[in-house]
Amino acid sequence: MSTDLYIYYRVAAANAQQFDTAAAAMQAGLSLQYQVASALKRSPEIKDEHHTWMEVYSSVPPDFIDIIEQAVTQHGLAALIDGPRHTEFFVNISSCA
Repeated sequence: MSTDLYIYYRVAAANAQQFDTAAAAMQAGLSLQYQVASALKRSPEIKDEHHTWMEVYSSVPPDFIDIIEQAVTQHGLAALIDGPRHTEFFVNISSCA
């Protein structure tokens, strides 16, 4: 069964460009090395001077959360994120079950 990973958190709007550059580089490396599709999304509105950001990874291996945490540290993203990173896994379901 295929598992997708969604991670969301807040980043100060003033750090958006710096964060976008670093997160995109991290995702490109992870996608290449682990053969997973990834996407980086951001809420269009600013609330309390922050955007909500979301990383999306499709068809991840079981230990991928540990791999991402190492990559976040390696790319310096933790210093740009305000508060916790929330992670959720989802599986694909068939409507013909």
